[in-house]
Amino acid sequence: MPKPEFVPLTGYREFPRKEMARRAALFRDEMLRRRTVRQFSNRAVPREIVDDCLRVAANAPSGANMQPWHFVVVGDPGLKRKIRVAAEKEEHEFYHRRAPREWLEALAPLGTDERKPYLEAAPYLIVIFSQTFGVTPAGKKVKNYYVMESVGIATGMLIAAVHHAGLVSLTHTPSPMGFLNKLLFRPAREKPYLILVVGYPAEGASVPAIGKKPLNEISTFL
Repeated sequence: MPKPEFVPLTGYREFPRKEMARRAALFRDEMLRRRTVRQFSNRAVPREIVDDCLRVAANAPSGANMQPWHFVVVGDPGLKRKIRVAAEKEEHEFYHRRAPREWLEALAPLGTDERKPYLEAAPYLIVIFSQTFGVTPAGKKVKNYYVMESVGIATGMLIAAVHHAGLVSLTHTPSPMGFLNKLLFRPAREKPYLILVVGYPAEGASVPAIGKKPLNEISTFL
């Protein structure tokens, strides 16, 4: 077993208490402006912005630092069309046959249905895959740990980075999503986690009139 190697912590910066509070409040206000959007403009987004957002996601913590994720960025109109057609097929089955009544009732305030035009309208779809195991250059399988937790953290950081850059996003999870492996040429050891739709909001875009639970309902200090 290799001996662990450590390097000095050079990136950490400590701030005075007032500055910490100011930064926390600024970031709070920034992230509280974030909304999930379903109406996207086809306005182009520079590739370098997406690159930097992905670099943020790639810096997420992961079980044993295995980094069990792969991000496929889809900008090709023809491929986005194929993804939309396949996703809407699964969504039609969900809304009209598979979904229990209570699930549909929970979705009702969001105004969603099987139609997903944003899958074509938005400039980018970032398809996130989780990897159940890795493969060394020699072809040896390497088990990954805490895969879903790790990919979930990376996805959250990606959503925050997209918002911070001045764009909007939407998490889309058609079920099942196996068609994405075939369309995007990903191996069977990878499982589609979700599609993150990324771009600018359409002119006149609107969002559901919903809110979030207050802090005292979602946290406990002991």
